[in-house]
Amino acid sequence: MEPTREALETQLNDFDPAARRAALEALADRAERGDIAFPEPRPAVNLHYHTFFSYNGYGYSPTAIAWRAKCDGLYMAGIVDFDVLDAVDEFLDAAQYLELRACAGLETRVFVPSFSTRQMNSPGEPGVAYYCGLGFTSGKVRDVALLAELKEIAQKRTLGIMERVNPYLKPVELDYTRDVIALTPNGNATERHLATAYDAKSRELIPEADARAAFWAKKLGGDAGSLERMFDDPPTFQGLIRSKTMKSGGVGYVKPEGPDFPTLERVSAFILECGAIPAYAFLDGTTDGEQCMNELLDAAEEHGAAALNIIPDRNWNLKNADDKKRKIAELYKVVELAEARDLPLCVGTEMNAYGQRFVDDFDAPELAPVVPAFLKGARILHAHTVLQTVRGMGYLSDWARSAFASVAEKNAFFDRLGGRLEGGCIRLPDGASPGDILGAL
Repeated sequence: MEPTREALETQLNDFDPAARRAALEALADRAERGDIAFPEPRPAVNLHYHTFFSYNGYGYSPTAIAWRAKCDGLYMAGIVDFDVLDAVDEFLDAAQYLELRACAGLETRVFVPSFSTRQMNSPGEPGVAYYCGLGFTSGKVRDVALLAELKEIAQKRTLGIMERVNPYLKPVELDYTRDVIALTPNGNATERHLATAYDAKSRELIPEADARAAFWAKKLGGDAGSLERMFDDPPTFQGLIRSKTMKSGGVGYVKPEGPDFPTLERVSAFILECGAIPAYAFLDGTTDGEQCMNELLDAAEEHGAAALNIIPDRNWNLKNADDKKRKIAELYKVVELAEARDLPLCVGTEMNAYGQRFVDDFDAPELAPVVPAFLKGARILHAHTVLQTVRGMGYLSDWARSAFASVAEKNAFFDRLGGRLEGGCIRLPDGASPGDILGAL
């Protein structure tokens, strides 16, 4: 008997890459036979999924994200993991197999010397900024030292948090290798993995729910009865563990300093060397640093930044009316600024926490003024990924620098090409001009 579709979709998240691929091929075969129907692509994209190689709130692998994006009728999908490129090859391969427009990237934290006294997109941490590399075409890179350093910085911080939280939560203590690393396919543990592990360890050591609730009430504060009811909602409860013990004010928190991270200049150089596109990651426009977005983008562009990453959901989908009004205004303002600077946009919902949308609501009236710019950015990133893969002729390549008189002209070409390319393949002659490429289609 064939496994059910549900069983195969669960297998897409197996830690064994061979099992994931086998499940994808089995599902695709059912689609080929007509047992599974894919909807027509709709004007909605998510280019910022975190996979289980950093942390995904639903445990999604790169392959699972590509499959669900195809089943949901997304126009395009993209992954952006923290500090690693482990998902890139698998995701792009799965997307090409499914004929899904795609891009892949990396997100990390950098030190911005000219903003050392100002908060940017990491609230409470002056000089520290989240920064992206977009449009990677492989996880295999020449500068393995920087990738190793980024992962080491992240793991050293996660281990340090555990070592500070363990004594506070005794006897609910973790072994890093056995209890935490085991939750990740490639050893890239995060705060969210720690919170999951502390929850599991407490269930193991204190199986009685009332006693466990009393323990957590003592450690986290709050009413034991309320905490016990929260046990049936693990993601929410684990989020509480994280916020109370690992974030600012918690026993595990140590405020990072800018010089603890590689500089924006160094990370940008690495991204450029890989043929990818450096991009600042916009928060919401409310910090003192982001109130000076022109200056901030000048600093980023000085070192090669050529795109802007945005998480729209946290700028418009807000309950507080005043916050919503202000942040929507900031969203519109930064999109207008990006367009004036000819910076393509990479947008999405991170899904690095349970409850986050698989894709933003592109039909929301609040997003109507900016959706065209979002889709244009997606088409540009897809065209970049295809051209960089097949000929090294990506958005920031030597070919692109010589082929276009302006960035606006380049954007128009990549936008048009990305709209015509459905999958990830194109045959090009040597020395092809922009006209030749469009003509080949």
